[in-house]
Amino acid sequence: MSQPTVMVVDDDPKILFAFQEVLRTEGYKSVMAKDGEEALGKIAARNPNVIFLDVTMPKLDGLELLKRIKENKELAPVIIITGYGTMQTAIKAMQLGAFEYLTKPLDVAKIREVTQKALASTQSSKISGHQSLYVGDMVEPYELVGSSPTMQEVYKLIGSISTTPNHTSVMILGESGSGKELVSRTIHKTSANANQPFVPINCTALPEPLLESELFGHEKGAFTGAVERKLGKFEIAHTGTIFLDEIGNLSPPLQQKLLRVLQEREFERLGGNASIRVDARFIAATNRDIAADVKKGSFREDLFFRLNVVTVSLPPLRERGEDIPLLANYFMKKYNEQLKKYIKGFSHEAMTLLQRHSYLGNVRELENLIERAVMLTKGEVVLPDSIGEPHPPAHDRVSLPITSQTFSKSRIDLLNMFERQFVSEQLVKHHGNVTAAARASKMTRQNFQRLMTKHRLHAKQFRS
Repeated sequence: MSQPTVMVVDDDPKILFAFQEVLRTEGYKSVMAKDGEEALGKIAARNPNVIFLDVTMPKLDGLELLKRIKENKELAPVIIITGYGTMQTAIKAMQLGAFEYLTKPLDVAKIREVTQKALASTQSSKISGHQSLYVGDMVEPYELVGSSPTMQEVYKLIGSISTTPNHTSVMILGESGSGKELVSRTIHKTSANANQPFVPINCTALPEPLLESELFGHEKGAFTGAVERKLGKFEIAHTGTIFLDEIGNLSPPLQQKLLRVLQEREFERLGGNASIRVDARFIAATNRDIAADVKKGSFREDLFFRLNVVTVSLPPLRERGEDIPLLANYFMKKYNEQLKKYIKGFSHEAMTLLQRHSYLGNVRELENLIERAVMLTKGEVVLPDSIGEPHPPAHDRVSLPITSQTFSKSRIDLLNMFERQFVSEQLVKHHGNVTAAARASKMTRQNFQRLMTKHRLHAKQFRS
């Protein structure tokens, strides 16, 4: 690979000389320009890989030059340097697309670090080998993504459900952020009634009286404030799909009324007497241990059996780690479109950082990380700095996630989280060398590999 070329634009000869010496020592070619007009000509002739650009210069100042560089579709990352850093200048530089903004004086270590980071952000050879996994041209607003064996089973179950009549109810179980609504929407859009309404209802979003009105509707004068007739969600759904999210939090009186709707397939508006037919499919979802709630008596057993004709159990993201590169690439494409970015992929280090995390917030947490990374990335490649720490550092005490109301299940979930994170961090530290990671862990290689297999971790994921 040829030596990268770094351009420095500054009207101070001492700054140019200092940069030239540092760049020569680091093995880079250098191009120097004393003002913005000279720089424009040299950019076209020399095609630099990185540009350092002073703000205050004669003829053409740094911010105006940065604007022209971006208008000319130059891909080289531009690092703004100034001796008079102000809030306005910093904001304007970043708005114009600067890769970084530095204030003088600059030390050698900082120049070296920023140059390496800028080069890494544009070198496609730095991109993780997982980038080609998601091949869709368009990012659908509601799409299930994953190719792991557990997700393939979910897809097959959705295919079977979508061919059943609408009176077949479905229960979706899964942790918060695992994609329960996406599953329900996929069932709907692949069914024969896909052209009918999909009506989502969050059972915790409204207090009970308002939720009852939302579900059943009301007649004019049914209660104070009911100044006109209102159609409820059950009526609006017609022969489509009703998605009841967080069904485990439904109050006992509403559980009773919902049971009657499922049994009779009809209901009345609040304050009304006319029976209204409901032929929509009911899909309920919860992140609670609903079977345990039935045993405790907080959720009606008869309602549970009415809703739980078919069960879809969504695996948490930590149990399908092989889907992380695919999901990350999918969300990168999504936020490239939304944020008007042109990012090509993730560096090996960034992808390793994403893969080693336990994702207590599941796919939703990964999406938030990728949105942030796309927003902060200035080059073509997402680097670890743009991802940051997936979780804020612990402070006064360690807060452990309680994944189930059942003690034994919650304990098993926590043990699995610990095992996966421990093994991942050892593999990262030893660059995918299983023997070295096992030795450092005071484990036999066989036992270490057993944990890798259990949590679907592969040594090649951790080799840079």
